[in-house]
Amino acid sequence: MGKAVLGIDVGGSTTKIVGFREKSGNRVLIEPQCVRATDPLTSIYGAFGKFTMQNGLALSDIERVMVTGAGSAFLDRPLYEGLDCRTVPEFNSVGLGGLYLSDLDEAVVVSMGTGTALIHAKHQNGGTEIEYLGGTGVGGGTLIGISRKMLGVDTVEHIEQLCEGGDLSNVDLRIRDISAKNIYPGVNYELTASNFGKLSDLANKHDIALGIVNMVAETIGMMAVFAARNFKLDRVVLTGNLTTIAPIRHVFGVMERNFGIRFIIPENAQYGTVIGAALCPTDK
Repeated sequence: MGKAVLGIDVGGSTTKIVGFREKSGNRVLIEPQCVRATDPLTSIYGAFGKFTMQNGLALSDIERVMVTGAGSAFLDRPLYEGLDCRTVPEFNSVGLGGLYLSDLDEAVVVSMGTGTALIHAKHQNGGTEIEYLGGTGVGGGTLIGISRKMLGVDTVEHIEQLCEGGDLSNVDLRIRDISAKNIYPGVNYELTASNFGKLSDLANKHDIALGIVNMVAETIGMMAVFAARNFKLDRVVLTGNLTTIAPIRHVFGVMERNFGIRFIIPENAQYGTVIGAALCPTDK
């Protein structure tokens, strides 16, 4: 088995690490890992140490390390003397990771982290064309911040639990709430007209939690729909930590049926960017 290529994604709250090794001409994925730390350098070295220890990798077993993410700027020298470490663009990593995980040749790839980025990625002429389309500040940070202020909880697990039993009719204004007649042909009257536009005094924590999750997912989803239509695509690949939250996945399922866009959440979707970093070509 050949030497390993590692990818490290240093995000706002987590650092992720993954590896690939060559075996019989094929790339074999080493199971990704994630660590949390408030200091970027601490999390980088912590992730590297944990990953290499658990997978029995010595420094001599590693061909190179590809680092990406906002926190990668804090790494201004190789992790260890003699170890080939390179910084790679985050948007390239998002695109490459999304195509690899979905096994598609072209797609709009959405990275849902603290904020959200949208990428158009396409395998073409022996390479991959990557275009950053833009993004939104609505993401995991929005979900956590609003939930902390409104509900007094700040963990994804607690937010997900609170969503159980929630009723959006106590929170969101639907098209059917403002239009008694069908004056919008072809439009589903259950679509949201205004997030939190119908917040009732009777709304409980479960309703509000579900409303927050719905607002975040619908905002990201509609941006993805517009981007996909711009490229005449019917598939969007979702990556990032928000893909692991059940009520968010449910919202995208509803949007699939309403807008004719297939939202793909592949296995290991939360590790899309770090996988893409490890796959980045070394000549760029």
